[in-house]
Amino acid sequence: MSNIERKLADLGVTLADAPAPAANYVPFVQVGDLLFVSGQISRDDEGLITGKVGDDLSVEAGAAAARTCAIALLSQVRAACDGDLDRLVRVVKLTGFVNSTPDFTEQPKVINGCSDFLVEALGDIGRHSRSAVSAGALPLNVAVEIEGIFQIK
Repeated sequence: MSNIERKLADLGVTLADAPAPAANYVPFVQVGDLLFVSGQISRDDEGLITGKVGDDLSVEAGAAAARTCAIALLSQVRAACDGDLDRLVRVVKLTGFVNSTPDFTEQPKVINGCSDFLVEALGDIGRHSRSAVSAGALPLNVAVEIEGIFQIK
């Protein structure tokens, strides 16, 4: 078990196997020491987390959905690193998409659910640049989708 997975266990998180792609794309691409991870959608043990933030979901529920995306991102990084999360050097950039109403303006608070979790779990290597944008709709009506760029060794 990697040091990162031990920290995740301390937080009560066990990484599942990385989700398989749902269409004609790959879950990640490595270029040099950068790993580009495809968008991970909000889901938990009960299934997809769906709805529109600002209508069906509160900011807090959206942030909880974003946290599940962070966990899925780490699962993909672990798969790309042949099971060794200690190869993760840092989180470089996240782009978060929030399924929200046209007048909703708190996308950063929603994507903080992902960002805060990565910093809590990874410390300084979890600090990253980020974009948080609204989407009129997301695939399968999920609440949040987040893609990431990671540096690995």
